Amino acid sequence: MNFELSEDQELIRKSVAELCRKFDDQYWMEKDLAHEFPTEFYNTVASGGWLGITIPEEYGGHGLGITEATILAEEVSRSGGGMNAASSIHMSIFGMHPVVVHGSEELKKRTLPRIANGDLHVCFGVTEPTAGLDTPRITTFARRDGDHYVINGRKVWISKALESEKILLLTRTTPYDEVTKKTDGMTLFLTDLDRAHVDIRPIKKMGRNAVSSNEVFIDDLRVPVEDRVGEEGQGFKYLLDGLNPERMLIAAEALGLGRVALDRAVRYANERVVFDRPIGMNQGIQFPLADSLARLDAAELMLRKATWRYDNGKSCGREANTAKYLCADAGFTAADRALQTHGGMGYSEEYHVSRYFRESRVMKIAPVSQEMILNFLGSHVLGLPRSY
Repeated sequence: MNFELSEDQELIRKSVAELCRKFDDQYWMEKDLAHEFPTEFYNTVASGGWLGITIPEEYGGHGLGITEATILAEEVSRSGGGMNAASSIHMSIFGMHPVVVHGSEELKKRTLPRIANGDLHVCFGVTEPTAGLDTPRITTFARRDGDHYVINGRKVWISKALESEKILLLTRTTPYDEVTKKTDGMTLFLTDLDRAHVDIRPIKKMGRNAVSSNEVFIDDLRVPVEDRVGEEGQGFKYLLDGLNPERMLIAAEALGLGRVALDRAVRYANERVVFDRPIGMNQGIQFPLADSLARLDAAELMLRKATWRYDNGKSCGREANTAKYLCADAGFTAADRALQTHGGMGYSEEYHVSRYFRESRVMKIAPVSQEMILNFLGSHVLGLPRSY
């Protein structure tokens, strides 16, 4: 077994870290407080060619694997940008995987080069208010009308919808009660967010406010057949191809956020003097931080195993879900301990750890909750009865 990054992977890590140093904690705090998309950061990443890291070379990308994508995502988050930075580029980094694998050649040529160079912003429309994680229960419906579909429905928690030109949209084309298998009858589209037929309303939330989360109301949106990804009725199956890589990217972002939180806590513990000694000398401070280091290191090993298995064509559901579970937990715990180490100042905005805390909390919820991962491991890995 080899636990070292290759020369190319190490170059990616160092190059991305250097790029991200142009955007300090103050930049991210201001963007978060102003609820303003980090356009300067996004454009810098795009101009560096990083958005196309996993897009095939024939469409303007680099054609690299999920291992390289997670290295990039971890460094972006670890820079202090956290989930504001990662979420601004997350969809471009790997979200187009269903299109790469299942889209028509015409659709790929029309969209992927623009995604790789940063010209095209895309959001991901799956979750609905009444369905939640029970995706087959979505009700957004696409009705065939000649060479178009007419779509009506509602989506929620759609990141970057305000900035996006297109949406990767999951719909039903056959009602739930008319299919034999509940995951059948769903169809995926990559289509324009025509503002004449789409109403986008931002959701007020506790963190990651530089990148909006939105409710999306769709009213008689006409979509050409050419915007359909693959075959009608197979959309859910196409989405599954991207679920494990998405969990790995989220894991990497949580890991990076935990790392930067721990770095800030250690710095403060060395500098802050109380009772004539640095507070880091006290085991009540030192032990929790050391424990977080161990947990982050262990979570990283699972993430590396998951990405290696995926890039080598091996099954990785167990590893991808476990990596997301462990990295989200370790990242949040590190951020929580970083805030506690700072005491009252941790609750202020001055030291930025309160922002890390807020952003790390969402990683235990999205894109899949910790409890649903345990459901997966319990039933699919341990062979216990399915509980839902």
